[in-house]
Amino acid sequence: MDIQVIALFTAPLTAICALAYGFYLTKKVIAEDEGSDKLKSIAKAVSDGAMAYLKRQFKVVFPLMGVLAVIIALTLGIERAILFLLGAGSSALIGYLGMWIAVKANVRTANAALKGLNPALQVAFGAGTVNGMLVVGLGLLGVSLIYAYSYFTNIHLGADAVAKHATSVLITYGFGATLLALFMRVGGGIFTKAADVGADLVGKVEKGIPEDDPRNAAVIADNVGDNVGDCAGMAADIFESYELTVVAAMILGGSLFGLKGVVFPLLARAAATWTSILGTFFVKAKNDQENPINPLIRGFIVSAVSAIAIFMVLAVYLLGDIRAGYAAVVGLLAMIALLFITKYYTGPGEGPVVGIASASKTGAGTNLIAGLGYGMESTFISAMVVAASIYAGYALLGFYGISLVGMGMLATTGIIMSMDTFGPIADNAQGMCEMAGLSESAANVTGKLDGVGNTTKALTKGFAVGSAAVAACSLFVTYFEVTGLTKVDIANPKVFVGALIGGALPFLFSSRLIAAVGRAAFQVVEEVRRQFREIPGIMEGTALPDYSKAVDIVTSASQKELVIPAAMVIAAPILVGLLGAEALGGFLAGTVISGLMLALFMCNTGGAWDNAKKYIEDGNFGGKGSDTHKAAVVGDTVGDPFKDTAGPALNPMMKIVQMVALLIAPAIIILIGL
Repeated sequence: MDIQVIALFTAPLTAICALAYGFYLTKKVIAEDEGSDKLKSIAKAVSDGAMAYLKRQFKVVFPLMGVLAVIIALTLGIERAILFLLGAGSSALIGYLGMWIAVKANVRTANAALKGLNPALQVAFGAGTVNGMLVVGLGLLGVSLIYAYSYFTNIHLGADAVAKHATSVLITYGFGATLLALFMRVGGGIFTKAADVGADLVGKVEKGIPEDDPRNAAVIADNVGDNVGDCAGMAADIFESYELTVVAAMILGGSLFGLKGVVFPLLARAAATWTSILGTFFVKAKNDQENPINPLIRGFIVSAVSAIAIFMVLAVYLLGDIRAGYAAVVGLLAMIALLFITKYYTGPGEGPVVGIASASKTGAGTNLIAGLGYGMESTFISAMVVAASIYAGYALLGFYGISLVGMGMLATTGIIMSMDTFGPIADNAQGMCEMAGLSESAANVTGKLDGVGNTTKALTKGFAVGSAAVAACSLFVTYFEVTGLTKVDIANPKVFVGALIGGALPFLFSSRLIAAVGRAAFQVVEEVRRQFREIPGIMEGTALPDYSKAVDIVTSASQKELVIPAAMVIAAPILVGLLGAEALGGFLAGTVISGLMLALFMCNTGGAWDNAKKYIEDGNFGGKGSDTHKAAVVGDTVGDPFKDTAGPALNPMMKIVQMVALLIAPAIIILIGL
């Protein structure tokens, strides 16, 4: 049987199996008991807020996507417009369903904590796995169906025609997925951090009450934010990275190996999906005393080792070139290295985090200085890992090797996404446990899960940034393939100007998002203060605050800030393209370099400030309520929009400029030239 025919059936069947596994786990999670009426009422408030946010966001986003689809139809054809909408729709569906299962699982995790560690772990991780299966299942299904369409409509023209058509239309599909991910990341990031900052500044600093205290009017908005930022936003972000690395590998593989080079990424992704499913079966706690991070690590190791073995087999027996397997393994090892670097610089109890906590003893100023120093150091080391992996991929198989490095980095996406979504579910469960006044044993269980969830969320941010950078680099070299360029001359003033503009764009983009968080957080702070003043009995616990007001404030603020950042990112490469294809190449390089550094810096620095605060709250250096703690809260407040808003949003931003450049490159060459 022809290899392309094997790919036609293997990839979509694997995708369907992944989605079926996710459906089975969904049924299993939903069958769990929600618990007491008080738990149910808290869960309903969080669920209603999360879904209301998404519905309002889609009302803003979908008309914009429709306008862009019309423009694409008029300039590139109806086929491309349909695939653009298909990519956007897939990304939106993953964000919506991923958040839906998360808000269903958080209350069930809290209630399961009454039974012990493993029951709660199974609910939280099971729901996280649903999100993981959605990402890999829909991602693989979309790409494989597009490939099948290209095969059946172009095979009469030969294998090269199939490869050329598939890779060209996949660019538009990826653009739709990436743009929707940007909207989800920007909106979710502004929502979650405005609520978090507002809740902390009034609750912890001014009133001295715990983080998830029901007396805080912003506490429900904070819990909703965990879902819209870390579930919906992250899922859409990783989905489009997952898609774009396949697109880049198919384009570059076709030019080097022909049809086999196009098929290899599809079969490798199908195999990696099975290894992710395999890994989830090893996530089980041995007893209530085991650290919950250990089962997660076991599942990840099984998935990673299995993926390495299958990549090597496919490289030898499909491509006949073991270097392809080595390139994919380089990507997987680089991803693991980024996880360890992130853990060291942001993990609870690690040297940098303790150093920042200690610096807080002399005030907020020294806390900020220490955090900035460690964040800059971590950026250099993380960037060296990304640089080494890209160079190794190029040394092995040229540009195709770079794209395979990106494939390898995302090989364990299924289980990585499971671990990421586990984080906000555990965080919400901990908050619900506290608000509902569950038993001390349940609080201990959810506390353990929350601690591990904070670690997994931090680790997966490093994974997301690294994979986004390699995906963007893969698309950058694909730009050379499309335009016929072999190099860009930095001594050319047009190229240098393009590189400067590209390097500056991530700073302008980030400034918009950080300022938006500040404006929304100010409104939340004023609202929470007003309710403490005007509603008698809140502090005494005899009256409940109006949670819906804070939710409405951050929902409205996040929607207002969606359009301008997206417009900047789309318009910038088009405007720089007026200087020519080579200048646009310089712009793309500048955007990737600057965007990678800024994203790593903000994510790692914000994560370190966050855990330094939590280290003090655990009883170190004076504990909660001390001057040291208040100084650390300032650092955490500054770091919140870094690590959960601007930093993660740079991931899709880096890739959107590459996708726009690929779409407009043929027109630039015709109208303006190189």
